Amino acid sequence: MLKTYMWLTFCVTAWGSNFVFGKILVNDFSPAVLTSLRLLFIVLFLIIFILPTQGLRKISIRDWAWIFLLGVVGVFINQLTFFKGLVTADSTSSALILATAPILTGFLAAAFLKETFTSRMLFGSVVAIIGIYFVVTKGGATLYFEPGLLWIVGTMVSFAILIIITRMLSQRVSPVITTFYSNVTGFIVSLPFVFVMDDPVELSEDWQGWGLLIVTAIVVHGIATLIWNQNIRYADASKASILSNLEPFIAMIMGVILLQKPITTPEIIGSLFIVGGVMFATYQRRKRSRQVLRE
Repeated sequence: MLKTYMWLTFCVTAWGSNFVFGKILVNDFSPAVLTSLRLLFIVLFLIIFILPTQGLRKISIRDWAWIFLLGVVGVFINQLTFFKGLVTADSTSSALILATAPILTGFLAAAFLKETFTSRMLFGSVVAIIGIYFVVTKGGATLYFEPGLLWIVGTMVSFAILIIITRMLSQRVSPVITTFYSNVTGFIVSLPFVFVMDDPVELSEDWQGWGLLIVTAIVVHGIATLIWNQNIRYADASKASILSNLEPFIAMIMGVILLQKPITTPEIIGSLFIVGGVMFATYQRRKRSRQVLRE
């Protein structure tokens, strides 16, 4: 079990660090080309290391439509808004806003998957929103809303949609196949936007920038996801959830180490409200799902 939680901690560290690495990358690459290149390296990783063990499966026309939507919204828009937001948005604030994705997922699941949305989830949502207010207004000192954070809200919404569509498809299509085709779709769709949105197109002029791009694409979106999916089955659901909610704190620590960005009091207060609200809102749903499995 110790080994399992060590691997899960590695995954959470990789995902939390992604906000800081993304902030570094947008200094060397323009957002649309960065999106396209990251998706390219993710697809290459899947083709070389994953697809040979899975093979291609026949997919119905209906599922193709969902995979296309997943590729456009859950992959392309998710990645593009992430990098567009990080051009001006703070990495820690971005991580905290994205941490509320499970709550929006609960709303969407209630609307489209007919799952129950409880008063506990509503209360947790209110607590998390209070935390977001603390973060974006710097403790109420200013009502100015950083435009980059609007892009990050788009990242959060598209991520919640990704989760819902993936859950719908998981009953009929292998998650690995879904991941592969959706990333291929996202990459193809991203190509025209490189020339439409980036003016001018900016590429890193040194190998460090390219190395960071390739490594983060493969590790964060490839290896870490595979390790998480492999080890989550052996972990207690509540403990694994606590680990996943540590991403904003990882982003804070990595911001201090790599960006020399100090942690502010509003960020600490906001993070406690956000993470606490998310955990409070989602705990009951996990508990009920475990009871159903036992029955």
